[in-house]
Amino acid sequence: MFGYDFNSFLHEMIYLIPAVAIALSFHEFAHAFVSYKLGDYTQKERGRLTLNPLKHLDPIGTLCLLFFQFGWAKPVEVDPYYYRNKKEGMIWTALAGPLMNMLLVLSVILMLFDDWVLTWIVIFRCCCRLSFN
Repeated sequence: MFGYDFNSFLHEMIYLIPAVAIALSFHEFAHAFVSYKLGDYTQKERGRLTLNPLKHLDPIGTLCLLFFQFGWAKPVEVDPYYYRNKKEGMIWTALAGPLMNMLLVLSVILMLFDDWVLTWIVIFRCCCRLSFN
């Protein structure tokens, strides 16, 4: 009816929901992590230094992203007054999210076209270093 196939929609959502949760969580974590490393400790106080999707996903923004291919996550609030160089700190904090997205894409490409076990080991070790440093 009206060209809408509910089964194909469900099939697409099975793959899309985890991908969106992972991408948004890593993206927002990257902003928070870089800001934290540059001296802004508000991210740690607010619990944003985590890969837990529940801390990063905005309910309405996530639904919009799934259904309309345009959406958002909860923004990471930064305080540039903690940075030594405010302008440079804001630039690095802003670039962290898109750079993390590129790193995720590269990781997926490596998993698909290379030895996937070795790739996952490398990704896991890099994430552990980022999380625990």
